[in-house]
Amino acid sequence: MSAINLADKLNQFTEHWSPKIVGQFNGHDLMVVKVEGEFVWHSHPDTDDLFFVLKGEVDIEMRDRTVTLREGEMFVVPKGVEHRPVARDEAHLFVIEPVGTPNTGDAQTAAVKEAL
Repeated sequence: MSAINLADKLNQFTEHWSPKIVGQFNGHDLMVVKVEGEFVWHSHPDTDDLFFVLKGEVDIEMRDRTVTLREGEMFVVPKGVEHRPVARDEAHLFVIEPVGTPNTGDAQTAAVKEAL
């Protein structure tokens, strides 16, 4: 066991929308991800979706509203709510999801999660 430096983990990759597992907690993956541009519209029928902004700014678009997150802010999208993260410039996120949750809500279209 040792401290996990999220900035060091983020420096180990450059690709966007490709979550990297940095640890696990009570059956959940703890991940960092770099984002830029628009992600796909999706929902998670069985789990909430947590976004915590480490760097930059991200809009969480939902069909009825948009929530803008800045550094140090977080938002939880309730399960079943269709949403799309959008970052005009590169942003860094910390996300928590139950192990095995596909980031697109669909295992066939989800990014493969790698452990760092």
